[in-house]
Amino acid sequence: MFTSSLERAPIGIFDSGVGGLTVLRQLYRQLPNETIIYFGDTARLPYGIKTPAEILQYVREILHWMQQQQVKMVIMACNTSSALALEVVSQEFKLPILGIILPGAKAAVSCGKRIGVIATPATAKSNAYRRAILEMASDVRVWQVACPEFVPLIEQNRINEPYTVDVARSYLEPLLEQEIDTLVYGCTHYPHLAPVLRSLLPSHVKIVDPAVHIVTACAQELDLQGARNTHLPLPTRFAVSGCPQQFANSSAQWLGYTPMVEMVDLSELRVRS
Repeated sequence: MFTSSLERAPIGIFDSGVGGLTVLRQLYRQLPNETIIYFGDTARLPYGIKTPAEILQYVREILHWMQQQQVKMVIMACNTSSALALEVVSQEFKLPILGIILPGAKAAVSCGKRIGVIATPATAKSNAYRRAILEMASDVRVWQVACPEFVPLIEQNRINEPYTVDVARSYLEPLLEQEIDTLVYGCTHYPHLAPVLRSLLPSHVKIVDPAVHIVTACAQELDLQGARNTHLPLPTRFAVSGCPQQFANSSAQWLGYTPMVEMVDLSELRVRS
C-alpha cells in the first residue's frame, strides 16, 4: 500500500459480541479520524467457556476475513482471544495485531499493589493477566476470579436486574476479602457493568479499563507506521456471524444509535490448523 492508501485503510476490531463496543467508543474518542470495521462473533459467544483450540480457530477465521477487508491493523477487543491466540496468530499474519492484556496489565501496575482481575473462565485459567502483571512488577499481589455469568447477562441486556447485582457481589467478595486496591476489567464486556461494580466496591479501589489503554497503544502503532488517517473517516461498518438485528438492538444503547449490521458467514473461510 502507498502511504496515502494506508492512512485511509480501516482499523479492524473484533470481539465475541457487544463487549468490544467499549473499545470502539475509545477509538471514537482518541482516534476520531479512523475508519473502523467492527466484527462480533455472536454465533459462537461466549468465548470464555471455549477451549484454546476453538478460540484459535475462531481468531484465524476472523483475521482472514479482516485481511480480505484490507484493514491496516487489527485490535483484539477480546481478552480471551488475546490470552489464548495472540502469540500464535501474530506469527501467522503480516498485519499488526494488538492484544488487550499487556496494555491493561501495564495500567494496573501503575495503579496499585493488590490487584484483582475479573475475567472469563478461559482468560482466568490462562493466567495471562497474572503473568503479565508479575513480569512488570514482581512485588505486587494478583488475584483472579472467573465470572462465567457476566457476558451472557450483558448480551441479554440484564444489567439492571437485581440478579445481576447479586452475581456481581458474589464474584467481588473474594477479591474484597483480599483488600484489593485495584480492579481490572479482564473482559471488554465488563465496562458495561461499571455502575453495578462501582456501587459494590469501596471508593478507594481504582478500576482499570484496558479498552482505554489498548487504544493508546493503537495510536502509538499508527504513528510508528505513519498510518494515522488525516482525512474524514467513513461510517463504521458492523458485521456479525449471528443475527444482525439482535446485535443492532443490543448495541444501540451503548452506541447511541441503531447501527446497520451485516451478517458474515465465516465457515467459507474455515482455516484448519
